[in-house]
Amino acid sequence: MPDPTSDTGPEPAVRPRRRVLRTVGLIAVAAVLGLVGGTAVGYRIQADREPTLLPALNQPGLAYPAKPLPKGEEPEPLSAAEDHQLKAEGDLRKLLLPRPAGARAEGPDGWQSLSQYVDGYTLPDAALEFQLDQGIRRIATREWRVGEYKTVEINLVQYRAGSSNGAWEHVMDQQRIAGGEARSGSLGESVKGSSNGRYFVYPVRREAGYMDSYMARAFIAHGDIAITILMYDTRKISGSEIRSLAERQLGRL
Repeated sequence: MPDPTSDTGPEPAVRPRRRVLRTVGLIAVAAVLGLVGGTAVGYRIQADREPTLLPALNQPGLAYPAKPLPKGEEPEPLSAAEDHQLKAEGDLRKLLLPRPAGARAEGPDGWQSLSQYVDGYTLPDAALEFQLDQGIRRIATREWRVGEYKTVEINLVQYRAGSSNGAWEHVMDQQRIAGGEARSGSLGESVKGSSNGRYFVYPVRREAGYMDSYMARAFIAHGDIAITILMYDTRKISGSEIRSLAERQLGRL
């Protein structure tokens, strides 16, 4: 039996594999050298060519005058009714829809704290973190009851200016949740006068020992304000009812 420590023993079985790996390595090096060489030739050809002039940029006329308008020709400033930002900077409570005739106050009416607002969510802690991240500023709320069981809640949630649009983020998040819930089963319907507003009418919810439960929601982003409308009843809620409410509230902004 040969001595395992002797240099005259049989060749190791891995020696041919080393030879193959070495061949592959040589091919890889050749490929890299070919790539570098080709790139160098390309740069040389490009350097020897005459520069090609690019077409002139199409610069449209500027929308504002090159110099201030003469005195007396300046445009009139926006009126308070036309300046939407002025409305948003005022008292948000005055922009809430008034309670309809015969309805009575139910729940908060006026300013609402952030803790009260997020308490109505399934996951209040997550809702609180989300609102703080979006730069929530203030909340105006009005809630009323019609008859014995129908309740309506409207919230105007305003956000600070920042890197993100908090109102839009909040509305898109609520629309995604509303559309994904099994009871909704739809992407909602658009609100007239808004490019992003949608309303949702849910099928009846029945549970033994309880009255039938109906629900409708609307979510609209208008500038830095998110409009959220919640409607509950023991009778069927029509799409026209929640849509009209959403359109009228949007009109007040």
